[in-house]
Amino acid sequence: MVEVASASQADIDWLAREDASAGKAWVSRCVAVGEYLVARQAGEIVGFLRFSRFWGRVPYMEMIRVLPGHRRSGVGTALFLAWEAAMRGEGAHLLMTSSECDESRPQDWHRRNGFVETGAIELPGLQSVPEVFFIKRIG
Repeated sequence: MVEVASASQADIDWLAREDASAGKAWVSRCVAVGEYLVARQAGEIVGFLRFSRFWGRVPYMEMIRVLPGHRRSGVGTALFLAWEAAMRGEGAHLLMTSSECDESRPQDWHRRNGFVETGAIELPGLQSVPEVFFIKRIG
């Protein structure tokens, strides 16, 4: 059984290790403002979802990651559904996410979860391929 909850201060070291590209200072900031969800099985963290708010108001799923031994078992979906419910509860009507244009598996996952491609942007110097954005209307 998967349990999803907001990350706590006690989760920061694990998150900083598993979400290494974010850096510990950013992880700490995101935990402090409630922008991480963690999934646990048998009391151990097996995945996380990090989000922010595009333009300060549109919930934007920045990263969702499930540990290799727990993938394709519903952990990612549990994280996403908990986040979607929380954002709906806060009055959101639209969700956003993105992935690099050559990442077909994440894009397929986004589409299975109701997201629709809405455009792409090139980020020279930051990425070698364009970033594809997706939206999902939830209310």
